Amino acid sequence: MSTFGFESTASEVLAGVDLTGKRAVVTGGASGIGIETARALAAAGAEVTLAVRNTAAADGFAEEIKAQVRQLDLSDQASVRAFAEAWEGPLHILVNNAGVMASPLSRTQEGWESQFATNHLGHFALAVRLLPALQKAGGARVVAVSSAAHLRSGVVFEDIHFERREYDPWLAYGQSKTANVLFAVEADRRWRGDGIRVNALSPGGIRTNLQRHVDVDELTASATAANGGVPIRWKTPEQGAATSVLLAGSPTVAGVGGKYYEDCQEAPLNRPGTRTGVAAYALDPGAASRLWAVSEQATHITL
Repeated sequence: MSTFGFESTASEVLAGVDLTGKRAVVTGGASGIGIETARALAAAGAEVTLAVRNTAAADGFAEEIKAQVRQLDLSDQASVRAFAEAWEGPLHILVNNAGVMASPLSRTQEGWESQFATNHLGHFALAVRLLPALQKAGGARVVAVSSAAHLRSGVVFEDIHFERREYDPWLAYGQSKTANVLFAVEADRRWRGDGIRVNALSPGGIRTNLQRHVDVDELTASATAANGGVPIRWKTPEQGAATSVLLAGSPTVAGVGGKYYEDCQEAPLNRPGTRTGVAAYALDPGAASRLWAVSEQATHITL
């Protein structure tokens, strides 16, 4: 158990931690909590690569923290493949941070619903394709940024891509965030023998560009209702990145895997009527194995 909590910041979590010689990739590392995740890792000595869709928008921040910038569009499997094939040497830390939230219905060229394609399938393909680099690192960590919104929906295997049911942006987002947790459960089971540990987390409520498709007042009201009437507590981006960097670089969680964290602590099971904790279906090993098989079939990646 860590000594950090809701108000802890990313810099506080990694204070005194030396990541010199470690190489890290942060997807979506030039906006929202990705910025603060990358900043804290770089400040601790890690060599950080910002994997972003718009490289020009990342150049200024990359210069500030002495990071590299590489193009990555998680909704495009060719882009994911190109990123992984260009990577050379070991990779010690992979933070799957990028994402889209509650967006209008759109589909990739494969016909996949875009939130599931970006938030889960893109990150699944990236991590699996980078597995050789993670194996070379010896003790690598993979961090999947999920959300309390996973409580809105499990993965609906019978109609993942909303081909037969009416599209609901929040249900689509929720199942993609559940998929992030299930990925961590199964990836950790498969890769822990190589010294690779994989965990998922909720960063908490943070006002960022992630909510560009969402009315913040409506989001606040919805989250409050889902929490039994208890108002949502917003975090700063620095606080929102704290749990990410805890799982990415803190020695306090060395050897931990297949877990879901919030507020820098392992989360308990969710109590109905609240928006904290982790849903039992998100930790279900059977669902995790099934999702892995579905993801392999979709992306044509099998190791």
